[in-house]
Amino acid sequence: MIKLQVYNQQAEPIKEIKVSSRIFGRAPKTEVIHQVVVAQQANGRQVLAHAKDRSEVRGGGRKPWRQKGTGNARHGSIRSPLWIGGGVTFGPTKERNFKKAVNKKQKQAALAMCLSDKVEDGRLIVFDKLENSSGKTKALVTWLKTVADKIEALKETKKFLLILDTNDRQLIKAAMNLNNVRVVLADSLNCVELLNSQALLASEKAMEKIDQHYRKLSDSKKQTVS
Repeated sequence: MIKLQVYNQQAEPIKEIKVSSRIFGRAPKTEVIHQVVVAQQANGRQVLAHAKDRSEVRGGGRKPWRQKGTGNARHGSIRSPLWIGGGVTFGPTKERNFKKAVNKKQKQAALAMCLSDKVEDGRLIVFDKLENSSGKTKALVTWLKTVADKIEALKETKKFLLILDTNDRQLIKAAMNLNNVRVVLADSLNCVELLNSQALLASEKAMEKIDQHYRKLSDSKKQTVS
């Protein structure tokens, strides 16, 4: 088990909690994390580039000129790739598939490694609760500034990920206008967001939910930090 400090809303330490080492004390393996991140980014990729082939180009329903007697080269359709405005040969198409498969165990192991890395660096901060009753962005910015000033590990931190146990609409609304603050539910974590954030701010209940949601993760001693 690993001990983590719990802070109140004024960023003052109030108690300690124990969290599972199988999730928050895992030894990192860069190759595992890399495979999961590449797969996530590939699976979220939109296929935008699409070039029309000769079957999709408009026009060309009739032969441009007769086969013989004009002195011109023979052509059957202005849709031919040889013509300006004709179809494209071997161009990018919307049928391309960038999907990559990653098994569930590998995905969860990579997630645990990312969380463990933040714990080791002291950048996973647990609060008794995370809330913003007013739903105002200004109030959230003020609170984040207070937290960064009082907690040494968060000095110079600019990118925050708030981990909630429930869908708090007011807090999500307050964070929507901030480019450097993201909000995610404890059961919807992913490696890309964890790696893109400099610090994780989680509620105590969110930590419990993470442990419950990923309870099937292996607790093998070979995979945990000694």
